[in-house]
Amino acid sequence: MCGIVGFIDTIKKEKKKKIIKNMADKIIHRGPDDEGYYIDDDIALGHRRLSIIDLNTGKQPIYNEDKSKMIIFNGEIYNYQELKKDLIEKGHQFTTTTDTEVILHGYEEYHEKLFSQLRGMFAFVIYDKKTKELVGARDHFGMKPFYYYYCDDEFMFGSEIKSFLPHPHFKKEINDKPLKMFLIFQYSIFEETFFKNVYKLKPGHYFQYKDGKLKVKQYFDILYNKKDRDYDSYKQELKEVLEDSVKYHQITSDVEVGAYLSGGVDSSYVVSVAKPDKTFSVGFHMDKKGGLTFDETEYAKDLSEMLGIKNKRKFITTDEYFEALPMIQYHTDEPHANLSTVPLYFLSSLASKQVKVVLSGEGSDEMFAGYNEYYEPNVVKLYIKLPQFVKRSFATIATPLPHFPGKNTIIKYSQPFYERYFGHAYIMNEKEANDILAPRLKDNMMIRDVIKPYYDKVKNQDDITKKLYIDFHFWLPQDMLLKADKMAMAHSLELRTPLLDKKLWDIASQIPTKYLVKKKQTKYIFREIANETIPEEWAKRRKLGFPVPFSKWLYEKKYYQQVKEMFQKDFVSNFFEKEKINDLLEKHYRKIENNGRKIYNIFVFLTWYQKYFIEL
Repeated sequence: MCGIVGFIDTIKKEKKKKIIKNMADKIIHRGPDDEGYYIDDDIALGHRRLSIIDLNTGKQPIYNEDKSKMIIFNGEIYNYQELKKDLIEKGHQFTTTTDTEVILHGYEEYHEKLFSQLRGMFAFVIYDKKTKELVGARDHFGMKPFYYYYCDDEFMFGSEIKSFLPHPHFKKEINDKPLKMFLIFQYSIFEETFFKNVYKLKPGHYFQYKDGKLKVKQYFDILYNKKDRDYDSYKQELKEVLEDSVKYHQITSDVEVGAYLSGGVDSSYVVSVAKPDKTFSVGFHMDKKGGLTFDETEYAKDLSEMLGIKNKRKFITTDEYFEALPMIQYHTDEPHANLSTVPLYFLSSLASKQVKVVLSGEGSDEMFAGYNEYYEPNVVKLYIKLPQFVKRSFATIATPLPHFPGKNTIIKYSQPFYERYFGHAYIMNEKEANDILAPRLKDNMMIRDVIKPYYDKVKNQDDITKKLYIDFHFWLPQDMLLKADKMAMAHSLELRTPLLDKKLWDIASQIPTKYLVKKKQTKYIFREIANETIPEEWAKRRKLGFPVPFSKWLYEKKYYQQVKEMFQKDFVSNFFEKEKINDLLEKHYRKIENNGRKIYNIFVFLTWYQKYFIEL
């Protein structure tokens, strides 16, 4: 696992050396073990290395036989040995035992057709000295980040946006157009980031840059090909590939591999198959009033003891949580308001003191329909089938009435799919966001404007498949995987996700929905497999994630005052109507309304802005 940086411009070669070194040093946390550079009159490439495979000869950039092409790479390729064997048979000569060199020779042999053959997580660029062409690619699901800056004659790229800051031609300007949707989704959803002219290379995409022109193309998409085979054959095939994936993610390393462990089925299954020497868990201290009612670390401890594995735990205090927020927003590059990002930051810190690689459970919910929202009771399914005008009528009647059981369901499911489902962490609606935004930022953009183009690609699929498709393009890469990568790499730790694997996808894309959600149980087929290796209590436990009691913390004067101080700073009026966001805070503190999650989104954005545009 590493960090990559680079740029193409007309700056003189001698000056390029200092610039690329400073850029790489900005992300030294991604690779503290080594560094490598290539500089000529046209381009500068930099690499920070976290040594995992081929500890002695894996220094990058790595070159082909005649040194006409080179690669810098961030990630791990789990099937590189098989690919290497094929390439040797075709006459390619290798000078290292790294997976990095396999990508380079593979691209020479197969060009962009190689990308779909790679099994793993990756972001890399390959430079051809003869043609002056730069090619870069990001993995299928977006496990590894890749950003690029494209403005006028400037082109630069990196694993993290902060790597651009030392470049003298980088214009650090805020792009606040994504703010409204950030308030709704809790993460940055657009291709252009919160920095003007800085873009994310989307998952499953690659680019070609030559003669000042950039082309971005797609090599992979989430396509479903449901096949109605019998359940037992799917279960057996899936079980074998799951075990194979855990094995590949564990053995493709020359250093020790540990694992994160919560009380949920995903990490519990991974640990039960991998049986690492160490597992790691975090939780929160109980407050004096017993405000925290659930702690998954006890489950993690119990399972580790059953399996004979050492479990390391840490309990996070409220003060630690608040103190860490500015540095966490620094590491996420863009504002990121998933509450679980903070405990993941501390979890990564804990693990990094013991190992360099950890296994984690991200991805199975999107692969196998694990979220609670994927289950819809029969009465809801019947209601959905009613004619649209009937549902609209019911919703019109119900809306002004006082709350009653089923009111929210009547209103929600009267809407078309693309208006009622857009993933997780729905914090506020468009009207609520517009109400608190500064006048210049209020607009008519609706959630459906963002979601509908994706919905249209799967409009003939069942509703669960539609939800999975939306989550694969929004929640998974832009929230779950982003925080997993950034929080782990903040502590020079490689995080691997064996439940999010291309071979697994090849099967998951075929499994009928009836095997995914069954008998009121989400992720049914996966839980059935997991139940063969872990206790039933773990296999059937509902999805919880990291329970973070932020809303309760705001009832304490100390933390209320900390947020209030931020809400009253001068720069806040550039983005929000200060009276209105302070009113949200006051009503929450006085327990008139529960505005905790809305307040957190605002607080996180302001914390991020202060870090990047005032302090840096």
